[in-house]
Amino acid sequence: MKCFVSGATGFIGRQLCHQLEVQGDTVVALSKSGAPLNSGAPTVGFDLAHKDPEANMLQGVEVVFHLAGVAHQRAPDSAYPALNCDATLRLARMASSAGARCFIFMSSVKAMGPVSEPVARGENDCVMPVDAYGLSKWQAECALREEFMNDSMSIVIVRPALVYGACVKGSLRQLALAVRMGLPRPPAGGCRSMISLEDLSDLLCVIARAPLSGIRTWIACGADSYSTQNIYDLLRDASGKDKGLAWLPAWGWQLGTWLLDFTAPQSAESFHDKIFGTELYSSAALLAATTWRPKVRLEDVIGQLVSTRRPRR
Repeated sequence: MKCFVSGATGFIGRQLCHQLEVQGDTVVALSKSGAPLNSGAPTVGFDLAHKDPEANMLQGVEVVFHLAGVAHQRAPDSAYPALNCDATLRLARMASSAGARCFIFMSSVKAMGPVSEPVARGENDCVMPVDAYGLSKWQAECALREEFMNDSMSIVIVRPALVYGACVKGSLRQLALAVRMGLPRPPAGGCRSMISLEDLSDLLCVIARAPLSGIRTWIACGADSYSTQNIYDLLRDASGKDKGLAWLPAWGWQLGTWLLDFTAPQSAESFHDKIFGTELYSSAALLAATTWRPKVRLEDVIGQLVSTRRPRR
């Protein structure tokens, strides 16, 4: 199978390209930096936000995995639509014209808007996103559904929950570093759906092997959900330490997260909500429609949650 992967040297892209290579698939890999894959295979340095790939790059491609995107909280609001939405639509058009049978778009649960109830949300439990990242992903989803409603190319929109794995960045990496530096044990509260990098990559390959016709939108998450206290305890245990002391009272955590909100760049979600909020999702529709099943639990990979050395981008 010949595959086209954008964002090939990102957190998800590297794992996916590795799995595709192991399976014997041919990979046309794009990355903004042009850095090689973990195997040493080259990637094509390309910024989809500013130009489209040459048509011959998609010649003979059966499946397009569009993973490239501006991550949340890393750019001014004006930067999100160009890559997350506009470039997505242009690449899908090119894939269809080239005869690809499946276009897989990596969206996000943030496209579903903010959480209002502490219950598991399904694909249709959406409200308008309030942040630039989620809005750009939602706009891309809507544009794909509208334009490719009657197209012969299958469109699969994947909304992963929080992804964890080796070399993870963002809040999980920050928590792991904070635990190493002696962070007190957080109080109980909150719970979040998550998915392992390995399970997500496996899902993408399952979809590519047997894509269903039409346009599909699926939430992807693991079987378990975790609170910050759960993750803290797992990190401590993996490093051979006890549970740690919960010497900081709840009001101290509230004050600390308020200070972070005050001093850090503005975000639609407060630090307190990130640490102690509840954000649950259901993969019931995905499980009913495919043979994919999550196999990895956070406990299985907690020791490699954060690598001290990141791969090149």
